[in-house]
Amino acid sequence: MSFDLDSRFDFGARLVDEAASLAMGYFQSLGSLTIKAKGPQDMASEADLNTEILIRDRLARAFPEDAFLGEETGRADAVDGARGIWVVDPIDGTQPFVSNMPNWCVSIAFVLDGRVELGFIAAPARGEIFIGRRGQGATLNGAPIYVRPDARITDGLTGLGYSSRIGAATFLPLLAKFLDAGGMFFRNGSGALMLCDVACGRLLGYVEPHINSWDCLAGLCIIEAAGGTVSDFLADDGMWSGHPLAAASPGVFPFLAGLVGVKPLVV
Repeated sequence: MSFDLDSRFDFGARLVDEAASLAMGYFQSLGSLTIKAKGPQDMASEADLNTEILIRDRLARAFPEDAFLGEETGRADAVDGARGIWVVDPIDGTQPFVSNMPNWCVSIAFVLDGRVELGFIAAPARGEIFIGRRGQGATLNGAPIYVRPDARITDGLTGLGYSSRIGAATFLPLLAKFLDAGGMFFRNGSGALMLCDVACGRLLGYVEPHINSWDCLAGLCIIEAAGGTVSDFLADDGMWSGHPLAAASPGVFPFLAGLVGVKPLVV
């Protein structure tokens, strides 16, 4: 049965730009925002909620047959039986956002029949929009991007994610193995943006012991479209419960995957 990905691709590219403009308006008025703590190092503001509501409502009107999963508002009622689902983080990197730092983005992914097909990430404070479509390449501000070729773990920086959901006792041995192998880590507070930096060759890869689907699916799509290798994140209920994650240029991926015990996505 055919499925209209073209219209969703075009709509998603416009929507992520619109949502980023809304979020940027809040960013430029941080002093008036209502900010709440959801947990340790886990913040949310009215900017997160209102940006997600804009995205959810636009998608519901354009594609009522599709399901929706957002970090702030959760699952839409139409999840059961839907072939396609939009997965959204309205502001990934809320801590940098509320701290007046540019390392945040709007992230929108579209999954069809259990496969991530489209990824859209806009970082308006950096003036960047990343877009990827499975099998059709990835772009940064309209120009093609690619992962860094023929790289080894010692050739540059690698994004490293951490959440208090895991705990230091699990994370520190991973970090020690990474450093002992000659790696050097980088962290900017937004997993989605670090994934984009892998896709355009700024970082060698990205690894995290546990991450949620809304934080990473768009970035994984963009990396895969840019020639990188990603782990099989959606296996074993990853959409709803999250998973360990590795994504990298092909030469770096096996080492990162070994750190968190994941397998590559089979194309």
